[in-house]
Amino acid sequence: MNDPHGLALQLYAMPGNEARADALVARLGPRAGRAGLWLHRFPDGESLVRVQPPRTAVALVCTLRDPDALTLPLLMAAATLRELGAAQVGLVAPYLAYMRQDRAFEPGQAVSARIYAALLSRHFDWLLTVDPHLHRIDSLDRIYSLRSRVVHAAGPIARWVASEIAQPLLIGPDAESRQWVTEVAERLRAPMVVLDKQRRGDLDVSSRLPDLRAWAGRTPVLLDDIASSGRTLAAVLESLRGRGMAPAACVVTHGLFALDALDLLRAAGAARVACTDSVEPPPGVEGIALDAELAQALGDMMPGAKEPLP
Repeated sequence: MNDPHGLALQLYAMPGNEARADALVARLGPRAGRAGLWLHRFPDGESLVRVQPPRTAVALVCTLRDPDALTLPLLMAAATLRELGAAQVGLVAPYLAYMRQDRAFEPGQAVSARIYAALLSRHFDWLLTVDPHLHRIDSLDRIYSLRSRVVHAAGPIARWVASEIAQPLLIGPDAESRQWVTEVAERLRAPMVVLDKQRRGDLDVSSRLPDLRAWAGRTPVLLDDIASSGRTLAAVLESLRGRGMAPAACVVTHGLFALDALDLLRAAGAARVACTDSVEPPPGVEGIALDAELAQALGDMMPGAKEPLP
């Protein structure tokens, strides 16, 4: 139900997400507004969350870049807003964490994708995210019991590649990347290859390149959904050395860039690195904005909005 003054949704930004929430409100106009949320951390590591009382349905804006630190305060904020009378509590999480462990690869391993999904589903009515890392789980509905909407970054990424790279050859570093590389390649009408990856540990990765002489005049553009340690992309960059091709660009949806990932990519030969702003791009990484796509999807999720066709 909409607020009697016309406000349909209040956005509460978890720390570090204020600019995103402001951008969404600016695009949604009078249907949405910002409300206050404050997080205090005590010296012993506990958190205290305080929220401005809601007047209507609400959504928390929180990209889950550091999920272990963010999740507990996020859930406390959601529970408090519901206790204070929020009509609905949604979650705008451009980056959705804990999707990689979608089955037990060794006996006794926690299937964190399902556990985390169950946890968020208990506290939120709906979820808006960007290209979650779906591999063996083919849809968020398989593990999330709330209403969900996925924004696809292929359009913004394809526009960036079209404007920045004259003759791209799109390269997917592993089989999991095929779905994203294929969609961008179709939009650009550009050639693509997808490689075989061998992973022997978190930081031990190798890739095997096919013969690329047919595309010698093109610029390699490595596409993936996530760059965390950077080892997967670096392995492909190392394989490109001596192939006589233009310096490569690396483009990812979610740029986590943990540890020395950026230095590793530069050392391996990446001439340019770009990522969407689902996670704030670090210095030296070119950003690809998603505000327009997120605002459109959020407008469809708001109370009173007509459900989009599937």
